[in-house]
This record gives sequence, C-alpha cells and structure tokens, in this order.
Amino acid sequence: MKEFHHITLEAKREFIRTSCYTTSEAIELLEISRARLSAMIKNGKLTPTKKLAHASLFLKDDLLRKKEELITLRQKYRPWEPSRGDENDQ
Repeated sequence: MKEFHHITLEAKREFIRTSCYTTSEAIELLEISRARLSAMIKNGKLTPTKKLAHASLFLKDDLLRKKEELITLRQKYRPWEPSRGDENDQ
C-alpha cells in the first residue's frame, strides 16, 4: 500500500463506497440470479476483485460493462421480451 500513501483515508473510503459492489449488489445491478453469477465467475466471464468466504467484491466499471453485454445478448437472443427499462414505461 506504499504507493497509495498520498491518498487520504476518506478518499479511499469514498472510492470503496462508490466503486465496489458486493455479491448481492452485483446480482441486483445485473438483474441475474445468484446461480448465474456463480456460473459467470466459474466460467471466467466475470472476475471478482476480491473473494471472501461468503461474498465477493466487484468493481462497478466491470459490472457496468457486463450489464451492457447482457442487455445486448438479451436483445439478440430474446427479442420478444421487453427490455427491463421498458416495463416501467407502460
């Protein structure tokens, strides 16, 4: 951690609060099941930043990139389903 000594403790905490997601938060953001998230990790499609005993931590940027990929795949392979954002518009 020597290379981060110039960053204040509060800045580090703010980064973690805003940029790190737990397993449950990742599931909610990606709108997938826990089993699907586990499969994505096992298959190397999503890599946790840190793995803990009962949870993992993910970077927000990685999750947002994966969310865009999932949206594209859903539109391609399930065109009959409305996108999740469209459900609120009706």
